[in-house]
Amino acid sequence: MYHAVGHRPAQAAYGLSVSPEAFAEQMELLGERGFTPVTTAQLGAAWRAAGGPLPRRPVLITFDDGYEGVHRHALPVLAKHGFASTLFVSTGWLRGAYEAGGALDTMLDWDQVRELAAAGTEIGGHTHTHPQLDQLDDDRLRYETVRCRDIIADELGAGPVSFAYPYGYSSRRVRRTVRAAGFAQSLAVGNALAVRRQGPYALERVTVRRTTGIEEFEQLVVGRSIARNFARDRALTKGYAVVRRARRAGGLIRRVRT
Repeated sequence: MYHAVGHRPAQAAYGLSVSPEAFAEQMELLGERGFTPVTTAQLGAAWRAAGGPLPRRPVLITFDDGYEGVHRHALPVLAKHGFASTLFVSTGWLRGAYEAGGALDTMLDWDQVRELAAAGTEIGGHTHTHPQLDQLDDDRLRYETVRCRDIIADELGAGPVSFAYPYGYSSRRVRRTVRAAGFAQSLAVGNALAVRRQGPYALERVTVRRTTGIEEFEQLVVGRSIARNFARDRALTKGYAVVRRARRAGGLIRRVRT
């Protein structure tokens, strides 16, 4: 799971960014180790036995949000290796968007998104305004998924089939809504490798950060040392899950009282 790719990303996006040089080195390693990148749609279809078998050593390369550096820096590297990838866009954050805003750094415009799609990148949904979906009421939750889906369909001529939860946050209600909006599979974070038993709407990914060195990256892609490298993240996630459920329950109680 990547976000921004750039030399000097904005401070708000810095921790979850990678430098162009690090990204190139990481893709070189995937090629040398015999990995075959597939799109999220291809993975979902294969695990439903509808898309044929997966290649040996499959891997997903995914980008969240829609930062401009994905086109400027990542696309030439992906093209060099012939690698597939999936870009999950928050439609209200892209340059030229209306009725939204709040992006953390320079974002893609739709011409660049179309160039990525033409080069073999799957374009998936990542909501319209990048909210914490599990904290929204039902109407707003549906709006965020459907609005995102419709804009992508209008701009690209085909509706997206894959989705990624902003911040990785979801719930059974969120997953049902994403499915009802027509998405066939969705990615969380989890900082673990995706496995079929997670189900198509809770597939996990491993975070690649500015601080991820090439040795750590190699360990992550082969499934080693993930628990150790992300122990703090997992502890925080479990604790925050309790807080989030309580916050959501409190919000429902207040609405009932009013």
